[in-house]
Amino acid sequence: MPGWNVSPAAIAHAAHQAAPGPHRMNPYYGFIAPAILLIILLLLAPLAWLVGLSFDQDGEFSLYWYREITTSSGIRSMLWTTLRIVTITTAISLVLGYLVAFAMAHMGERQRMLLTLCVLIPFWLSVLVRALSWLILLRSNGLINSGLIDAGIISSPLPLVRNEAGVIIGMVHFLVPYAVFPLYAAMRAVDPRLMMAARSVGASTWRSFVDVYLPTTFPAVFGAGMLVFIFGLGFFVTPSILGGGRVVMLSEYVSVSVLQTLRWSLAGALSVVLLLATAALLYLIGKVTNLRKVLGAA
Repeated sequence: MPGWNVSPAAIAHAAHQAAPGPHRMNPYYGFIAPAILLIILLLLAPLAWLVGLSFDQDGEFSLYWYREITTSSGIRSMLWTTLRIVTITTAISLVLGYLVAFAMAHMGERQRMLLTLCVLIPFWLSVLVRALSWLILLRSNGLINSGLIDAGIISSPLPLVRNEAGVIIGMVHFLVPYAVFPLYAAMRAVDPRLMMAARSVGASTWRSFVDVYLPTTFPAVFGAGMLVFIFGLGFFVTPSILGGGRVVMLSEYVSVSVLQTLRWSLAGALSVVLLLATAALLYLIGKVTNLRKVLGAA
């Protein structure tokens, strides 16, 4: 067909025009430019303002608020409380998440779907709804204490709310799904022939699990633990409701500094500390495991 006769020189010229040259901007950048602009305006600009505010003391550059963080006994106690609660929460969430993920990875398809729904449905609920539900369940005349008293197990209500125990229960309930899904993905990727090889040389089921299965999934355990820890550092609603003002964590203290005591520079310094801690933990995750895989990227 005459219309299809195109010379090799014309094809080469068209390919040269279509290929992005060293000084030619990729046209696809135009599609992401609005998103980049929104990120700069709504995230990076306020973040830069917050960092600048943390170095402000009566209009002058100062490290006063960072010294306040390290010298104030009240702030150090709050940071220690935050670290203690998040560490305990992470450990419990990892144990429960590992058990749930192991069950999901090795049960039948129908049971796996049912268990996945049991994990996902509470995960989709609002954190405020979940915290209020736990408050109703854990209070002195709540369902748990009433049931234990009626069963004759205890004679007086247990202190399950407005303390660290209540905060840890609420946070574990929220954070377990964040441990389950990275662990489940790692367990599904374990080659079953490894366990068969261990059993073929005489290892028991327990020794095969401890010596083969657990080390194979350890990078995912570490990555899931770091993710749960990072999410736990930013908790605000659950400690506020289940702690009843007696358990103050870092994010709640930042809110109090902004809304009640109006110490915005202190809130900025605490936010920078939280941001640096989060960045350091993400760096550690990237060193030990595949961060893209942990975050769900292909």
